[in-house]
Amino acid sequence: MSEKGEKTLKTAVGYIRVSTEEQSREGISLEMQSVKVRQYAELNDLDLIDVVEDAGISAKSIKGRPGIQTVLEMVKGRKVEAVIVYKLDRFARNTIECLEMAKVMDKAGVALHSISEKLDTQSALGRFFFTLTASLAEMERNLISERTAAALAQKRANGMKTGGHRPYGYQVDTDGQLMTDPTEQKIIARIRQMRQAGYSHQKIADNLTSIGILTRKRTPFKETQIVRILKAAT
Repeated sequence: MSEKGEKTLKTAVGYIRVSTEEQSREGISLEMQSVKVRQYAELNDLDLIDVVEDAGISAKSIKGRPGIQTVLEMVKGRKVEAVIVYKLDRFARNTIECLEMAKVMDKAGVALHSISEKLDTQSALGRFFFTLTASLAEMERNLISERTAAALAQKRANGMKTGGHRPYGYQVDTDGQLMTDPTEQKIIARIRQMRQAGYSHQKIADNLTSIGILTRKRTPFKETQIVRILKAAT
């Protein structure tokens, strides 16, 4: 308490993050996170001095996130007494990363507040649930990755397009199924014949250009494109 009986508020910094692929996902915007952080600080008598953000950054390590580096510098310099995040997975992407940053914060006497998980690492119970929640968040991400990989493998097995550019020699129908493109298949056959005849990749590209055969973008074939087409056709 001050001499006037006013309550001294603990200083805090908010940290918000959204990766490029998450920016269009509902409920995870930087604006929403910022509002939640500010509301939490006000309700819990924390003096929020700044909200630091990492916008559109998908780095797998904290070294690739300038925002969190700024927050950690504030922590190490004891410029704040608390860090507020909307959700633990906004703070770190894996358990080891979480624990390493928690150790830095604990050493500086700075508490981590996670709004969604209702965590405050200043208490023993809060620290326990912090570790547990970080592990569960990492497990959830791994499970999602496994399910995504399995779904893509199933699509490929069924001859469906799974993203990126369609392979040369194929078209994609309205159901997402790959189907052969007769014109491009003829070009692939010509490329194979020239390769079997001993033509170099560059010579094949030059030959196609000389007879007016161009890429889908109506540009001359390059050596690397010939290599890629032959590799995919084997």
